[in-house]
Amino acid sequence: MDKFRMIFQFLQSNQESFMNGICGIMALASAQIYSAFDFNCPCLPRYNLAYGLGILLVPPFILFLLGFVLNNNISMLAEEWRRPQGRRGKDPAVLRYMFCSMAQRAMIAPAVWVSVTLLDGKCITCAFCTSVPVETLGNASHPSLSQGEMKRVLARIPCKEIYDGQELIANEVAVRYLRCISQALGWCFVLLMTTLAFLVRSLRPCFTQAAFLKSRYWSHYIDIERKLFDETCAEHARSFAKVCIQQFFEDMSMDLAAARLHPPRKAPADAGEAAEKLLGITDQGTMNTALKSWHKCKPPLHLHPPALSRGNGWAGEEQPPMQPPVPRREMAAYYSRV
Repeated sequence: MDKFRMIFQFLQSNQESFMNGICGIMALASAQIYSAFDFNCPCLPRYNLAYGLGILLVPPFILFLLGFVLNNNISMLAEEWRRPQGRRGKDPAVLRYMFCSMAQRAMIAPAVWVSVTLLDGKCITCAFCTSVPVETLGNASHPSLSQGEMKRVLARIPCKEIYDGQELIANEVAVRYLRCISQALGWCFVLLMTTLAFLVRSLRPCFTQAAFLKSRYWSHYIDIERKLFDETCAEHARSFAKVCIQQFFEDMSMDLAAARLHPPRKAPADAGEAAEKLLGITDQGTMNTALKSWHKCKPPLHLHPPALSRGNGWAGEEQPPMQPPVPRREMAAYYSRV
């Protein structure tokens, strides 16, 4: 149990690295899921486009939402966005920085899915098989077909076992044509994502360094403040429960002592330490008021100056002027006269 607790504390203290690892695992998982996915094109004119684009776009959207769900900072961002103004202002730049940081991590797995899907080519082949240029790639001397019959024949291109339009256009020619386009789009998408990542990670701090540092500092502050508040509340709840249980058993021991005429036992010393940790909040109503006050009116980000010491020569206190040292000869003459 202690080992799991140490691991959990390590993950909490290194949350950014942990989230980067989670996003990397999700990216690898998305690639593995697609490789294990059994792609079956319906080979029907009205369903090919919906099925192909659905496989291309719907799983990345789900992975994008999962990237936000697995990020612990999403609740912190929502809380900071929805909290009342109170005595602490809300900086929209900090909220935008937090959202962009989470969005960048959440985009890794969807980008991998789209890249792998486009490079594989099955989705594009299924979605746009009815748009193959038959006049360029097919047999122009083939008897003319109606528009509906033409789409019905071309919709079966991804299904090689049931394709019956070899005289119109060879199945291998159409598949190679669509897969080539899909792979070109895939490499363009990879290049675009890489360029955007480079611009976001490298060039943005160069143009707005001061604003970037300010937003990053206060985003870290909000995260650390929430963690410390949760730890303080947990410690207070533990002390409160300990004192309540101790008082319960003390009352029980007093009742038993009154019934059996035995002196009650003394309370252990750690109960007094737990009572000191309550900081004067010793009832349910006061604690509820404190929590409500923290939510509605967080303290301003202005620390009180330290109390100045009196009589110890600290700054801010008027000190008597120092007298020059008395020479030794004058001191000796003085004591000789005395």
